[in-house]
Amino acid sequence: MLSSKKTRTAFFCSQCGAEHPRWQGQCRECGEWNSLIEEHIPDRKKSPARSGNVTKQLLSEISQENLSGFTSEIGEFDRVLGGQLLPGMTVLIGGDPGIGKSTLVLQAADGYSRQGLPVLYISGEESLPQIKMRSQRLTVAGERITVINCTAIEEITGVLSENDYAVVMVDSIQTITSAQFDSPPGTVGQVREAANHLVTLAKARGFALILIGHVTKEGMVAGPKVLEHIVDTVVYFEGDSSRLYRVLRAVKNRFGSVAEIGLFEMESDGLGEVVNPSAFFLSGEPHTPRAGAVVAGVCEGHRPLLVEVQALVTPATYGNPQRVAGGIDNKKLALLLAILEKRCGYPMATHDVFVSVAGGLRLTEPGLDLAILAAIASSLTNKPVSADKLVVGEVGLSGEVRAVVNADRLASEAAKLGFKAIVYPESNRSHIGSPDLEMMPVRDLQSALDRIIG
Repeated sequence: MLSSKKTRTAFFCSQCGAEHPRWQGQCRECGEWNSLIEEHIPDRKKSPARSGNVTKQLLSEISQENLSGFTSEIGEFDRVLGGQLLPGMTVLIGGDPGIGKSTLVLQAADGYSRQGLPVLYISGEESLPQIKMRSQRLTVAGERITVINCTAIEEITGVLSENDYAVVMVDSIQTITSAQFDSPPGTVGQVREAANHLVTLAKARGFALILIGHVTKEGMVAGPKVLEHIVDTVVYFEGDSSRLYRVLRAVKNRFGSVAEIGLFEMESDGLGEVVNPSAFFLSGEPHTPRAGAVVAGVCEGHRPLLVEVQALVTPATYGNPQRVAGGIDNKKLALLLAILEKRCGYPMATHDVFVSVAGGLRLTEPGLDLAILAAIASSLTNKPVSADKLVVGEVGLSGEVRAVVNADRLASEAAKLGFKAIVYPESNRSHIGSPDLEMMPVRDLQSALDRIIG
């Protein structure tokens, strides 16, 4: 009689990757409901005894000779990655379907190859002729770009072991499978196993690894959270399919700042860099004052951006006034309206308020507060705001205007674009100055509104 070996099964959360011995309605780690998926656990051989050949070295004696990085010749892409792509560095790129992830990666591959670097492009979704058609549209020559269509991690590992590549790109990690798992591609076990194999190999052989990941309906990278933990950098490609612009934003970066963003414009021949982002996000006639429109200044990393905040305030038709925010947090809008009514006496409880950042850009910068409140007050009173006046400042709960960072950069950007005046916090007076701008320091919200729309 043949003896059959029992196969161990476990339940994994599709959101965070936590393992559970049995099915339950809610994941005990992340709290997500109905996210547990049953998977077979492959039998693994016991790890060999430790040999004791562990490399030990003093931190002060570690050499950095082999840490010279690569640039893609796409300035916006390199900025978000921390300036360069380092050997052994692993990057995860997420974004909505059709946003341009594959286009961006193929253009970056072209930039690396033009510097003489061998690049491997692994496609699990497109055939080789489809990639060729896309490369022709993007005018990518690809003389040093090797393309394979493969989804088995064992075959990919074999290719990487037989050849030396400087940069390896995988499109996408959810299509890669391991023969050790019976589950279909994209499940927790498959994604975790494939990512671990590739990241370990990248660290050992010293090639840079770029992974493209699918996203869930909430906008997060699909698969277990461990996928984001094992890579060095996680970036999201954001944008609206109805708009031409795209934003590349880092949420994790071991080799650079997560405050930097890259701006692109979708063109017929691929993604083009936005040279002047401030002019790109400013709408309407440059010197036409309008009620409810205020130009604000924010800094994303070291980059100053001037954006237009628009507000529309109308009498509420129903008992519950509407609060609709585009580009800013809805709770933030409710908080600012409470400050405006309490500290300045504006009747916001009887009005519907609609606020939007022109261009569709999403911002969390607190220095946007004063411009939002000025746009709302301007729309309520129907008094236009000068289009050549920049408004900068964070507003506290007691109505004080608080200092913002990089105010000097914002003033320089405003002067370069032809603005005539800047309204800014009094506490920033010693850090800001421009001979081309009329300086308007303010201490509290009421005095600021008097100078902006008075």
